Amino acid sequence: MSNLPAYLRPFVLGVLDGPDVRVDRLGEIDFYRPAGTARTGAILYVHGGPGPAGLEVMPRDWPVFRGYATATARRGLVAAVVDHSLIHGLDHLVTAADEVEAAVGVLRSDPRVDPDRVGLWFFSGAGLLAGEWLDSRPDWLRFVALSYPLLATPPGVDDLVNAAEVIGKHKDLPVLLTRAGLESDELAGPVAEFVSAGGSSLDIIDVPKGHHGFDMLDHTEESRAAVTKALDWAIAHLGEEPGGEEKLLVPPPAKKTTARRRTTPAATVKEVPATAEPASQQVPTPPIPAAMPAPAAAPAPAATMAPLADLGAATVAAVTADTPAARAVAREHSAYAAHDLEGFLAMYSPTARIRLADGTELKGRRFLREHYSPRFDAGRCKTEVVQKLMLGDWVVEHVLAYDTGEPAAQLALYRVTDGLIAEVEFRA
Repeated sequence: MSNLPAYLRPFVLGVLDGPDVRVDRLGEIDFYRPAGTARTGAILYVHGGPGPAGLEVMPRDWPVFRGYATATARRGLVAAVVDHSLIHGLDHLVTAADEVEAAVGVLRSDPRVDPDRVGLWFFSGAGLLAGEWLDSRPDWLRFVALSYPLLATPPGVDDLVNAAEVIGKHKDLPVLLTRAGLESDELAGPVAEFVSAGGSSLDIIDVPKGHHGFDMLDHTEESRAAVTKALDWAIAHLGEEPGGEEKLLVPPPAKKTTARRRTTPAATVKEVPATAEPASQQVPTPPIPAAMPAPAAAPAPAATMAPLADLGAATVAAVTADTPAARAVAREHSAYAAHDLEGFLAMYSPTARIRLADGTELKGRRFLREHYSPRFDAGRCKTEVVQKLMLGDWVVEHVLAYDTGEPAAQLALYRVTDGLIAEVEFRA
């Protein structure tokens, strides 16, 4: 074992492969699904970085993350592990934040996942990504867990939200810290500040003889107990029983009732989503509320089709047929109409570009969130699609936007790549 790179050493709970867990690879995310078909809570495991020199295996294939995810699925929950850009260096921190946010959207859209019961678990350098979630605290987030985290941004690196400054901001958000007793001073100092700031908002599991990465380096009873205890804690905070013969090492949270996100009444929604995606698609189409009319399957009236007839049958089929790009745009519209900001952002590429009608350009989910959050918060997400053309990766729509209450006509041009919206341009 000592000849192996640290990241390829076995998970401390042993090899957990088995026929009762199915693993699906979707883009940069691996899903670990338990047996059965019921919806469950879910955990997204977020690796750290930067990776070691000569890295040959990406983190989702490391035994430690395969082990955590398999252990989670064997206890009846969905688990996901995402590869993100932080592995390539801290100068990719902002990009990694966007990629993790995208992975959250994909995970919450999975048909096996209850989108209102999701937890995020950050390791090592990914601790720098946790502050934004501690600060924003979306209503579906049931917990944040951190294992031997890096919590202070090194000089010269773009700073995100500092976790120590926002820990405890949301008293109803459970937070778990697993800290290694033999941690380096560079990491231990900021962790101590985080603990001091967290107070009663923080649960702590100590591994006194553990090194950074103890869950793959230190194969001891102390390490195994710490990992088991952390898994018990996470599962309990997703509203599940830990399972197995072991006692629950951390008391479960007090029972509380939480309202599921309420969507806009169907009567106010003009746009009708496209038909459902095949099961193989990464992000399934949100269900159409019963009160909404089903998408029209009949061909357009002859009077509407007449101008297109001169283009030839092949062109007519191209601009009117349903396409993967059209379905991606329809899912974005559905999330927009439902005032689901996370679902809306999940349909955009991490590097998406939007050119607004006034000439403003937005790039990346971070700026999309800043621009659209006030509109979602104010409940002003209403757009009517008057006409639509589809061709290849492009969708062109004539829309009426009701952002200010009065309808404003616009053209919207969408380009979709790999199932996500990569570019949008609005023209008034």
